[in-house]
Amino acid sequence: MNVTYDPLYLFIGGEWLPAGDRDTAPVINPADGSVLGRVPLATAADLDRALATADAVATTWRNTFPDVRATILRRAGNLIRARATQIARTLTLEEGKPLNEALDEVDRAGEYFEWFAEEARRIDGRVVPANRPGVQQLVKRQAIGPVAAFTPWNFPAITPARKLAAALAAGCPVIIKPGEESPGTALALARALDDAGLPRGVLQVVFGLPDMVSKQLIASPVIRKVTFTGSVPIGRLLSARAAEGVKPITLELGGHGPVLVFNDADIEAAAVGGVANRFRGTGQVCISSTRFLIQREAYEVFTRYFVDAARKLKVGNGLVEGTQVGPLANARQLEKMEQLVADAVERGAKVLVGGKRVSGPGFFFEPTVLADVPMDARVMQEEPFGPIAILRPFDTLKDGLEEANRLPYGLSAYAFTRDARTAIDVGDGLDAGMIGINQYRIIATELPFGGMKDSGHGSEGGAEGIEYYLTHKFISQA
Repeated sequence: MNVTYDPLYLFIGGEWLPAGDRDTAPVINPADGSVLGRVPLATAADLDRALATADAVATTWRNTFPDVRATILRRAGNLIRARATQIARTLTLEEGKPLNEALDEVDRAGEYFEWFAEEARRIDGRVVPANRPGVQQLVKRQAIGPVAAFTPWNFPAITPARKLAAALAAGCPVIIKPGEESPGTALALARALDDAGLPRGVLQVVFGLPDMVSKQLIASPVIRKVTFTGSVPIGRLLSARAAEGVKPITLELGGHGPVLVFNDADIEAAAVGGVANRFRGTGQVCISSTRFLIQREAYEVFTRYFVDAARKLKVGNGLVEGTQVGPLANARQLEKMEQLVADAVERGAKVLVGGKRVSGPGFFFEPTVLADVPMDARVMQEEPFGPIAILRPFDTLKDGLEEANRLPYGLSAYAFTRDARTAIDVGDGLDAGMIGINQYRIIATELPFGGMKDSGHGSEGGAEGIEYYLTHKFISQA
């Protein structure tokens, strides 16, 4: 099997910088544990240079005509789509997800650049009638300034694309630190932007020790906006650092997606679709359905359909045709799955499917379905972020909503019912930023992506996505 993997760089000041004498970190193929390459880690001097460069280009990029910014972003989107096969292969090599999922992700990353290319041309303001003669009052929206962006390893194309496309469309330079586990994909997006004609220094890509990089970037007076996707604890830490400089921060953090399946639902569709949704990306998806809450009369039938579909999933290398569930991203995730299952079983849970790691090389864990999980089990409190699904019965709408909203997370939630009144009540009653009724695929370029409670605040995507990179200025002229 061809495992060609491109060299890795830092991208600072418009230059592609090899490792040289910098420290590096290995990039591991999670399917077999082999080392694909080594990613260079930025030094303090590298970060200082990136900050100085972003500061130097900020005014010029903010004042670049929106149509020019739009043209560059549109070109980048076209290049990403044209290179989708190559980029997706890199994504699968370093992150592990099946190639068809990787191709879909890269295609949607290109779509975000196309969407925000048009949003760049829609940044407008308003004229406010004055309450005295001879006065003109204008409200303008302008780029907030240089952005520090931090993205994780699990969606190495689409998560950077959401942040980069919106910030660049608004007129903000960006310094982005993608996850070190999957650097090649983010660099491919940067390469497309560079080839599309993005001015030198408007985008810079750095890798490094997360604490050191975030501390130095966020503390700098150059950075005027922070955006982060990742875990709740790190989100809290970065939020505190941003607050020290009175800097706004967008946070997209973890989830523990509940699914309410009512007696009158299409039970088979809810179960089979739930398996596809839960185990997509090996469960390493923040908006995945995790806790399947099934009304009691439908519980047995739902469980039968769900378990049967889960047993049929094909686990393997994402580059092998037909693979539906790839490896976990790293050894840490594998160990966490074992600990969560062991804890649940020790407390009385039943393993209906899976429950253990797959023998052989790589970080593979069986698609796992747990039932009768006690409320004090870790998996009922913590986001599994892996191929574990939980089945629990409930009785009334009130009971179901109470369990769905019990945790501090509020990212995504789902419900299945044929009753219009129930659908309205569930949509109103679920504490989540994104809700799917009778469907699992809820994400689209034109819709906002974000959560509430401990799952963060602010939105990416949709018309709302660009707002968080703009500031309002009013001008009252006599």
